[in-house]
Amino acid sequence: MLSTVTSKGQVTIPKEIRDLLHIRSNDKVDFVLDGEKVLLVPVKTLRDLRGSVQAQGKGDFSEERANAKAAVARRVREEMK
Repeated sequence: MLSTVTSKGQVTIPKEIRDLLHIRSNDKVDFVLDGEKVLLVPVKTLRDLRGSVQAQGKGDFSEERANAKAAVARRVREEMK
């Protein structure tokens, strides 16, 4: 799929690619250099991952929230390697 670079260095991500990667307006993407190739990687935020970690207890969820954030941080670090 071809896309034209504007004078400001901008390109439009084709709809088929946006749909495949679930990229919506205002989402963040990362450009990763892989040799002579550039990879477009959607960046997941905590909001995107909301609900992916299920609470196991009742009452004060601060510990569960901290555990969930730590799990997400580990997963993001692994994906960035």
